[in-house]
Amino acid sequence: MVDVIFYEKPGCINNTKQKKLLLEAGHHVEVKNLLTEPWTATKLLAFFNNLPVNAWFNQSAPAVKSGEVNPDMLTAEQAVRCMLVDPLLIRRPLMEIGDNKLVGFESQQVEDLLNIGTIKNRNLENCPKDHTLSSCEPRSRKPRV
Repeated sequence: MVDVIFYEKPGCINNTKQKKLLLEAGHHVEVKNLLTEPWTATKLLAFFNNLPVNAWFNQSAPAVKSGEVNPDMLTAEQAVRCMLVDPLLIRRPLMEIGDNKLVGFESQQVEDLLNIGTIKNRNLENCPKDHTLSSCEPRSRKPRV
């Protein structure tokens, strides 16, 4: 059993599938809310080691889809500033597995670190929803009167 710190967007379909896979493999998953975590530039950059800046981004984020944010045009410093303002831009999940920090659910990395077996043919990272029609934003519940 391995301890995994898993930063998710609550309600995300793929994050739910990813956590289920980790739990079924017998790992301990400590779940944290990616959107409310008190991020700093240093803390975020630790996850993005050796990745190109555009790979840091959630391609389904509304600001990316609309063209408001273009990950291909940002420096590392600009990208982190954007993410600190809008955590929906961060590619998820972020995971801490021992001394390893991962961005996204890259099947080969996860298989190698956690001995899960083959997960290559599963699409556990790209959101199955069409965000041009609706958002997966958690809906606030109105209190009953």
